[in-house]
Amino acid sequence: MLGIPQLLSEFDHEMANTRKVLERLPEGKLSWKAHPKSNSIGWVGTHVANIPRWLVLTLQQESLDLAPPGGEPYQEVPRDSVGAILELFDQNVAAARSALAAAQEEALHQPWTLLRGGTVIFSMPRWMVIRLFVMNHLIHHRAHLCVYLRLNNIAVPGLYGPSADDAT
Repeated sequence: MLGIPQLLSEFDHEMANTRKVLERLPEGKLSWKAHPKSNSIGWVGTHVANIPRWLVLTLQQESLDLAPPGGEPYQEVPRDSVGAILELFDQNVAAARSALAAAQEEALHQPWTLLRGGTVIFSMPRWMVIRLFVMNHLIHHRAHLCVYLRLNNIAVPGLYGPSADDAT
């Protein structure tokens, strides 16, 4: 199991890489879609900007119901500019880093549950939620954005070394 110092180090590295991708979103093309069934580049960017907030929810709540019976469903408010997406991302990253830095190691072993309409989707220790539901999920959608950048002829930043665009 990873401890808080290791999670913070990974978090900082991945958030810096993620910001590099978000900075390259094309202003004026946030409604662009790769396919009619796809989400827009702006929707995916907003989703990525919101994912760090889930780390706060993971540490401060025992569960999250995405569509609680009789309650309001979880929703992400779309942002209409790259600047607004970056501002949201920076706020969520700061809050998530602060929550993780203040967490107790014991809390990472406590279970956390994701539900939809009262039905359990998964339940696992918080450290696993942070790694799988927050970090890996963010990395997945960051890659999604990199494909969208490439399809729009926008240089893809190097994340774990130089990209093909960095070499040219």
